Amino acid sequence: MHIHYISENNSILNHFLSQIRDVTIQKDSMRFRKNIERIGEVMAYELSKILTYKEIDVQTPLGIKKTTALEDNVVLCSILRAGLALHTGFMNFFDDAENGFVSAMRFHPNNDDYFEIKVEYQAAPSFENKNLILIDPMLATGQSLVAVFQKLMSEETPKEIHIAVVIATPEGIEYLENNLPDNCHLWVAALDEGLNAKNYIVPGLGDAGDLAYGSKL
Repeated sequence: MHIHYISENNSILNHFLSQIRDVTIQKDSMRFRKNIERIGEVMAYELSKILTYKEIDVQTPLGIKKTTALEDNVVLCSILRAGLALHTGFMNFFDDAENGFVSAMRFHPNNDDYFEIKVEYQAAPSFENKNLILIDPMLATGQSLVAVFQKLMSEETPKEIHIAVVIATPEGIEYLENNLPDNCHLWVAALDEGLNAKNYIVPGLGDAGDLAYGSKL
């Protein structure tokens, strides 16, 4: 797996990351969503650097300018519901992209810390021979992303596979490396220390879905 750690060099990205973690700032759900969206824009820009481009001629009012334009077809696919704000950030840059959405949730059959991943909803366009970008803010254990990946790959084969996460753990990255193809690209905005006993990211930021859209039953 090709792993890209975006926050290794200081940029405005780290400013946005600090705000989504801050317990006083993140209480403002609108600001939290906007910061996640802006992180998505930064990540989309960095990811765009390795896509394929074609040469084009652009007619200006005063002549012809030779330049380049994106050649790859892109499909953005987010894991509901936490991925929606990050998805918007990617859409702001990949405005011609097709869009898909998949649900994945932790299911606790015994009402204890053990959980399974349920993938119950999928609405996605064809991504055969296209660049598929899977979007999920939090990479904790990695089980949700792998479950969604396996469900999607059972139907079609993309040209390239990119996975974009805001915060990841070493355990989650290791799980992806052991369960996904070597040619996948993983884009990580921030790498955290690890998981606690309940498999939550530490120090993390809390529940991204709840912070963005309110608590759930």
